[in-house]
Amino acid sequence: MSSTEMSELRRTIGRLRQCVGALRARYGEAPAVRRLANDVERLDIDAGDLAQQQMPAQSKPSDPPDVVKIPDTPYDPSLWEGADDEGVGGYHRDQR
Repeated sequence: MSSTEMSELRRTIGRLRQCVGALRARYGEAPAVRRLANDVERLDIDAGDLAQQQMPAQSKPSDPPDVVKIPDTPYDPSLWEGADDEGVGGYHRDQR
């Protein structure tokens, strides 16, 4: 996170704090207002923690992930023997 992004985050948290203060003046110590105030404090603490961390520079991926090719040939039906076809009527053991 750049210093510009961090400054904007701090500024936005400050604006939230002002809004919650206005809500507190209007609604008092209602539970919802206390939760909002707690959330703003948590955001401020987390932003401070983030500012103290040294974020590693983002690196470009060196190689694309390995591609696994799946053949178009049908699977061996014995793989599904005894399996439940969910959504197709459930498991019907040995009905003939």
